[in-house]
Amino acid sequence: MAITALNHVAVTVSDIGVSGPWYRALIGTDPVLDEHTDGGFRHVVWAFGNGTLFGIHQHDRSIAPGEFTEFRAGLDHVGFGCETRAELQQWAGRLDDLGIAHDGVVDAHYGSGLSFRDPDGVALEFFAPPE
Repeated sequence: MAITALNHVAVTVSDIGVSGPWYRALIGTDPVLDEHTDGGFRHVVWAFGNGTLFGIHQHDRSIAPGEFTEFRAGLDHVGFGCETRAELQQWAGRLDDLGIAHDGVVDAHYGSGLSFRDPDGVALEFFAPPE
């Protein structure tokens, strides 16, 4: 047995009415799924061309108050893949157009990243391998 891919990532949000349109604008496509489940949450899910799914969940029960922080056990950040550094520059422009604050493209020996946050403060990144 082997793990051959990451199938999906789901992020809990505090208000899907805010986060749904925000992610829709960021991703630039409609979700492939938007439903309330018998499991006690609503989820909105996008499919990426490589078979990976990204979803946001709002649970029926209240969530713990407070801002997201990567300095707690759990999620550190979600990284979306890009092919090249030039593509990261394009994403920086798109984030600017959407009014989403970001840190600019940062280069390291292992690749380049563009960091930003969603409406709940969840850390997100576009990442490209070194060229």
